[in-house]
Amino acid sequence: MTSQSVLTLEPKLQPHLGSQAQVPRRRLLDLLEASSRTPVAAILAPPGYGKTTLLAQWAGHDPRAFGWLTIDRRDNDPAVLLRNLAAAFERIAPGRGLLEAADAAGSQVVDALLPQLGSALSTAELPSVVVLDDVHLLGNEDCLDAVTRLVDYLPEGSQLAIASRGEPPLPLARLRAEGRVAEVGADELAMDPGEAGSLLGVADVDLAAADVDELVRRTEGWPVALHLAARAAAGRRRADRAVTLTGDDRFLADYLQFELLSRLPQRLVTFLTRCSVLERMSGPLCDAVLGATGSADLLESLARSNVMTTPLDRRRQWYRLHRLFRELLRSQLERSDPGLAVELTRRAAEWCAANGLPEPAIGYAIAAGDADRAAGLVVDAAPAVLADGRLDELQRWFGWFETNGEVEGRAGLAVLGAWIGALTGHPVAADRWAGAVGRAPAGAASGAGRSGGPQALLRAALCRGGVEQMGTDADLALVLAPAGGARQAAAQLLLGISHLLAGRQEEAERHLADAAEVGEDAGADAGMLALAERAILAMARGEWGQAEALAGRAAAGARGAWLERYACGALLHAVTARLAIHRGDAARARDDLARAERLRPLLTWALPHLAVQVRLEMARTYLALTDAPAARTMLWEVDDLMSRRPRLGLLRDQAAELRAQLDTMRMDAVGASSLTTAEVRLLRLLGTHHSFREIGVQLYLSQHTVKSQAMSIYRKFGVSSRSEAIRHARNLGLLVE
Repeated sequence: MTSQSVLTLEPKLQPHLGSQAQVPRRRLLDLLEASSRTPVAAILAPPGYGKTTLLAQWAGHDPRAFGWLTIDRRDNDPAVLLRNLAAAFERIAPGRGLLEAADAAGSQVVDALLPQLGSALSTAELPSVVVLDDVHLLGNEDCLDAVTRLVDYLPEGSQLAIASRGEPPLPLARLRAEGRVAEVGADELAMDPGEAGSLLGVADVDLAAADVDELVRRTEGWPVALHLAARAAAGRRRADRAVTLTGDDRFLADYLQFELLSRLPQRLVTFLTRCSVLERMSGPLCDAVLGATGSADLLESLARSNVMTTPLDRRRQWYRLHRLFRELLRSQLERSDPGLAVELTRRAAEWCAANGLPEPAIGYAIAAGDADRAAGLVVDAAPAVLADGRLDELQRWFGWFETNGEVEGRAGLAVLGAWIGALTGHPVAADRWAGAVGRAPAGAASGAGRSGGPQALLRAALCRGGVEQMGTDADLALVLAPAGGARQAAAQLLLGISHLLAGRQEEAERHLADAAEVGEDAGADAGMLALAERAILAMARGEWGQAEALAGRAAAGARGAWLERYACGALLHAVTARLAIHRGDAARARDDLARAERLRPLLTWALPHLAVQVRLEMARTYLALTDAPAARTMLWEVDDLMSRRPRLGLLRDQAAELRAQLDTMRMDAVGASSLTTAEVRLLRLLGTHHSFREIGVQLYLSQHTVKSQAMSIYRKFGVSSRSEAIRHARNLGLLVE
């Protein structure tokens, strides 16, 4: 016999033998082939994951004989089930009288027939695979017991293959422990980008690799969703074949309604619909949101039944819904009862805030439009998120407040917004948020501590009124700062810098030393910056050994995010570059300069003292390396910064001294780092797959401007193409792979 007998069961297979069936699931077939000596193969996944399609491909690939039984509700009778099994076995081992034996067995059909079925398989010409599809429809205990006992009658080399939407009430736990079951779940059945690309190709839909990756991410590799997306795209004109899919897509909604939701009790549908406001679900959270009890048991049941519900931890405390399923349910909830959706989301924010989950609480508060709660949560959470270097998250939060006109009157939030704009190289945003601080009423600094302290600290950092006003603001911030914390360290740092720029070196050294001590104890970044500032003072005094020690302390205590993602880290890189030059280590100096260069675009007139100071330190090192063009670029940028913030004390004199040194140098060496700030920004995006037009959208520039800047980079690098420029930049350390 051959496995062609499976083709006689076309009614169940036909709906699945579309584009999915034409994509070979090679990795899964290899997995099943490797399991051929394991008595049971269990394929367990929600609808639409291609369980039946995989079984059909396996039947066509495996040399063994296949007998196939698709379970329906009528099989919940042992006599009916065993007779249908006998019919499937007859296809494998005809002429054994199995149907007659089933008819004659009467009430003892299980005990009488199972041994005969096993014997028939043993005497067949080839080992066999008995397929039971849709096992989730079996609920009768005697029927389930018969399936369990059937495993013991299988001859060596034969297998029982079961496919089910959920974990059936069979002793799979015991079989796992005995090593007698091979399992394929939704994670394995999900299509990877290669398989998804093949599926799209069958539908004559050609997508770039990045677009396929995004579609797989959106669908989580769910085969039926990929099939529907391909089908929708195939129906459009070729020029309009953008492939997108959302949970409320009509065809996907119809599929889920028919295959899943219509088969669930209404109480479960209601539970899932209301829980769709949640990114992640736990029993206590769902209870709080729904005003109910017993949610933990429901979640466990849904996960075991594979109702598009996935456990997120081994203890099964947290779960999530499939992205598209959740989108469908959420859209239905918002259409039917938008007020309820908002109230449920508000409850989720309240529960998360009370249970030590500030970031989910912020997301839910924003989703509910609860600006007051969101503002307080963001003020509390932002410092830790900033310290972790998660700028995208911060910018998303603050962008929501701006987009929705919820900035005014929130001084604490505005202070943080200005700091984030300053530290991430967005001076206009920093100014805009700082303006909101000034307009906030007294006492509006929610979550910001003693009134006036954070505002004074921000004013000192932005240095709009010059060095002397910076010192006055920093002094006030120090008086109002809580003892021993990050704010005290920052106030001491800015007060020390104000004295340094005013030429009062002894006072500067004292305050910077205090800032370093407090900052190191508190784990605050201000302490590391104070050590870098003290190293600059030591170099000015010719105390290079002390400068090395101070820079070493700063590097040892600095967090990776601070050194690699924030403007402040550039100062330490500039300091270590100068120290490397003093040691005669030009290679190390260039490496440190490259790190500073990557951060240079973040150094704007939002933090003018730091932006100018870093460029002056870099110019000194470039001069020592005889890279005159790079040094001149630094000084041009210093001039531009000082045109916006002219009252920066001694920094103006230092720039003049460096300019005089530069004028004495020969200008015949073309430095690879002579890029402008705008060109450095562009260079970081040239290494991506984006076109000039797409880069222009991100940088708010025209395509023509982007192209002009790119041509300037090519000329400075001595190359003629984008790929050569990227390669050259990577060799210099200006871009990382």
